[in-house]
Amino acid sequence: HINVKNEDGVSYLQAMSPVDCIFLDPARRNEHGGKTVAISDCEPDVAELEELLLNKAEQVMVKLSPMLDLSLALKELQHVQEVHIISANNECKELLLILGQASVEEISIHCVNLPTRGTQEEQHFVFTREQEQQSGCNYTNTLGKYLYEPNSSLLKAGAFRSITANYPVRKLHPNSHLYTSDMQIKEFPGRIFQITGHCGLNKKEIKENLADLKKANLTVRNFPATVAELRKRLKLAEGGDTYLFASTLNDGKKILVRCRKE
Repeated sequence: HINVKNEDGVSYLQAMSPVDCIFLDPARRNEHGGKTVAISDCEPDVAELEELLLNKAEQVMVKLSPMLDLSLALKELQHVQEVHIISANNECKELLLILGQASVEEISIHCVNLPTRGTQEEQHFVFTREQEQQSGCNYTNTLGKYLYEPNSSLLKAGAFRSITANYPVRKLHPNSHLYTSDMQIKEFPGRIFQITGHCGLNKKEIKENLADLKKANLTVRNFPATVAELRKRLKLAEGGDTYLFASTLNDGKKILVRCRKE
């Protein structure tokens, strides 16, 4: 039940009969073979074809680069109804926009993380940009027993405040996209860690809390050093079962959080 047409896509679109749905995956390479990200740099330019596409189909699905800024995409395309951000094993893979003829009051943003190994379940989180703007956010100067890192789809979507509106967690800092709680929240859409210790950056605290560590999985979030710089300073090799997060609390204190994965 498949008809293949080896023709210029735009010319065929102009002449074709209306259909229920059109799926587009614009080429993300320029004439020199370099990667492109912006909608206007891809071929064809979906923004230029938007009205024609919606004259030919009730629904249009556009697959775009996961590197594309979502705000820019929503400015360029006028008829977006839904956004789907897909990650696999916590690596953002695809940005899919659903265009439709009917107008919507709020664009729903679907964040999905698909596991490709182990027994981990799919993670889904849905919100709107309006909900994100209106959500209150609980910040904290102290750590609970657990630390949470949202999956890459949520980070890409910018669902930072919505998380605290949907789960009983506290955000470490407006720019530290890490969360904490005293009770474990197993349904949290991201990685969950049990905090086994934390310290400031002075040598005494570091020695007391990290002296036994030879290697660790190191992550930096809102911290004035890169992973490489911090790894060199702490003399830590990569790997092992210990996870170390360098971040900032709401009062501005810089901290190192030692964890094990749940």
